[in-house]
Amino acid sequence: MKNIDVCLSPDLIHLYDLRDKTAVVVDILRATSCMTAGFANEVQHIVPFAKLEECKKMRDQGYLIAGERNGQKVDGFDLGNSPFDYMDQSVKGKSIAVTTTNGTLAISKSLDASKVVIASFLNKTAIANYLRGVEKDIVVVCAGWKGKFNLEDTLFAGALVESLKDFARPSCDAPMAAQALYNQAKDDLYDFLKDSSHAQRLQKFNVTEDIKFCLQEDKFEVVPVLNGKEIVDLKRV
Repeated sequence: MKNIDVCLSPDLIHLYDLRDKTAVVVDILRATSCMTAGFANEVQHIVPFAKLEECKKMRDQGYLIAGERNGQKVDGFDLGNSPFDYMDQSVKGKSIAVTTTNGTLAISKSLDASKVVIASFLNKTAIANYLRGVEKDIVVVCAGWKGKFNLEDTLFAGALVESLKDFARPSCDAPMAAQALYNQAKDDLYDFLKDSSHAQRLQKFNVTEDIKFCLQEDKFEVVPVLNGKEIVDLKRV
């Protein structure tokens, strides 16, 4: 049986040896949910950037550029950080360069892993099914908020630990705590999260529908994976 661990913040990634492991990056509100929705809408590929200026330059190469800082769309960018942006028909078949406050930073800090997978509640079971067929140990990397713990990413980590409980054993207390938290919240994730810090932060921007959408389980069957510098749907690798 393989092992599963949970890194509760990218700032803790130095405590984890990702070599020869599968990293599962999650930023529920909202980067990895957006990416999942985009691939369900037949986006070609997505290139993540930690830095704003590097992402902006990709427009000259024909990319749509998506940018978010502190929960809001970056001025002058084509897309923000709403999954509904990624499901618009104008995005279908396009390539996107994206930078966000937390999610793309978490991806950039996970590059030592042998495989990087992009996960959300929207594709939870598809991700779990993929991981069942992977022999390597798993580390769920929670994007958090500016280096701090957040509730929604940890809940997803717990959902994944629960889904894989017959295939992967917890490596330490973090996955066990995440699993217990998810089992407490799973009957109504939105109600459990509505008073969390990031949910309240986003509600100030009138994106309650984004939050509710991102907490839906198993809406899509895509498995986004990092292939070189690009995130692609596994079916295209």
